[in-house]
Amino acid sequence: MTAHISNIARSKGDPKVIRSGPSSMGAADRLAKALGWFSIGLGLTELLAAGRIANALNMQGKESLVRAYGVRELGHGIVSLSPDKHLGLWSRVAGDGLDIATLMTAFRHDNPKRDNVGIALAAVLGVTVLDVIGAQAVSARHSRPQGRHRSYRDRSGFPQGLQSARGGARDFQTPADMRAAAPLAAVSDRAPQERARAH
Repeated sequence: MTAHISNIARSKGDPKVIRSGPSSMGAADRLAKALGWFSIGLGLTELLAAGRIANALNMQGKESLVRAYGVRELGHGIVSLSPDKHLGLWSRVAGDGLDIATLMTAFRHDNPKRDNVGIALAAVLGVTVLDVIGAQAVSARHSRPQGRHRSYRDRSGFPQGLQSARGGARDFQTPADMRAAAPLAAVSDRAPQERARAH
């Protein structure tokens, strides 16, 4: 599927993608991706069904708060799907703490829908565990120890080796629109010298 989409978007002259190789995503990255999409789905639900959620928890009048949490979840999801996924997951952990604190205000004995709040609390606690595991795993996978730098000493920049690159430009023809570049460069180099002689 990825190869097919790549071929649709490729420019004329670009090599055709025959098949894609194995994914470089580890288990931590896949968990981050799943939690990112979950966050986007939850955010849309909170935005579009804020009234139903508030009614189910007996939190009428808190619809605006539910919608605000929905916008927050969308932000968490987008960042969790970005290269800075560790920031998205840690922000999800902080958001989970806020959700738990909010639900605890409704987990009262006089709330006739206390059971629904208990189910919601259990769900949020379960997701919080996944968020913490995912954030720790992604941070460990993509962080480098302080003071260590990547070494590229063993790389030449020539994928097929330096020897195969030697003489590769022997038959290069200067394009017609670039042939005037050398005379123009010479004129621009002479200009400061002529100004200096004039003074």
